[in-house]
Amino acid sequence: MLILDTHVLIWLDEGNPRLGVKALQTIDRALAEEKLAVATISFWEVGMLIKKEQLEIKMEMDAWRMDLLKSGLKEIPLDGATALFAARLENFHGDPADRMIVATALRNSAILVTADKRILSWEKLPRKLDATR
Repeated sequence: MLILDTHVLIWLDEGNPRLGVKALQTIDRALAEEKLAVATISFWEVGMLIKKEQLEIKMEMDAWRMDLLKSGLKEIPLDGATALFAARLENFHGDPADRMIVATALRNSAILVTADKRILSWEKLPRKLDATR
């Protein structure tokens, strides 16, 4: 399974050129194999960015989310065990959303696609892919 970090989900939706060729090929393959996912908290992050006027999506958020899910993207809900696991991540920075996304990837033995240098450099996340490559 491949899990997209929030900014990667946005880049993919926008067709942003910051998304690297290798990452895009890997994402496309995972989507075709029905193994592309996002942590639920990513939708919350997108909603907060829109509310803060730091991101604009040209359609209603609920419709945008449903379109992504209908296209084959899987949504991995946050459960209590994952939330507690996120709280126990050692030597990881304090951003709660990043903690939930990383914990979701770890608990699902998934590869996390991200361009976040803090996440990419964290040694305890063995399965990661730099989204810019």
